[in-house]
Amino acid sequence: MSTSPAGTGEAVPTLPLAATPAPLGPKPPKNPWLALVLSLFPGLGQVYNGQPAKAFVFFSGWVGSIYGAAEIDPFPFAFLIPFVYLYNLIDAFRTASLINARALGGLPTPEEETFESPLWGGSLLVLGLLLLLNNLGWLHLAALARYWPVALIVAGAAFLYGSIQRRREPPVHRGPESSTETRDGSVL
Repeated sequence: MSTSPAGTGEAVPTLPLAATPAPLGPKPPKNPWLALVLSLFPGLGQVYNGQPAKAFVFFSGWVGSIYGAAEIDPFPFAFLIPFVYLYNLIDAFRTASLINARALGGLPTPEEETFESPLWGGSLLVLGLLLLLNNLGWLHLAALARYWPVALIVAGAAFLYGSIQRRREPPVHRGPESSTETRDGSVL
């Protein structure tokens, strides 16, 4: 308790002001650190982020790298094990952070969601087909081991081409969208 002077010279007791809590902002939907910890088992962080196809690709890539190092040829596959594992951790943390930024209004929502693109399904299809052909004896993956750098060259060229194409496209500036406008641009 404290005292405050009254007008006639006598002190009037007052109670201390209660501390008012600061208003809490909206809670982010995903915890990036939890996504990172869950990704210690490859793919679990992506499941937490709502990306089951990406989770399956990361898990399959990790297991496939271990299988390839043990059964096919240790050289390229042994290097892929830590690469897939670490990229899985980074991707889970980064994706959870992007989800939070979009949910809290920091980043615009992309028009086409690229988290679950058809490329993930296509890569699973090709990987499954290669493993099936190897198991049936129609394709001997160990014989292709000397040509594995071609896959890196093709992937690097695809990333480089995509990056150059995105830089050439002029940025699209959009005004505020009308509440009566639908996603395809038609007006209700």
